[in-house]
Amino acid sequence: MKNKGHCEDLLASLSDYVDGTLDGQLCEALEQHLQSCHNCTVVVNTLRRTVELYQQEEPDAMPEAVHQRLLHRLQLDDFLHEG
Repeated sequence: MKNKGHCEDLLASLSDYVDGTLDGQLCEALEQHLQSCHNCTVVVNTLRRTVELYQQEEPDAMPEAVHQRLLHRLQLDDFLHEG
């Protein structure tokens, strides 16, 4: 990281960059920075891989008893499954 402040400024927009929703000009600046900053490139690649792995995972099913207690606690009793 040649300029820590510059890295921090660009990495503040990292989530939008990885999601593909970052403003064009800022996106270009970030991509240009990544060409010369190994540390930031590692951070971007790690975040991308983490997102990919998360998206591939199937969510665990919530046990019915826990689901019912949660709905009750949130005062959503109308959504409780009847016995």
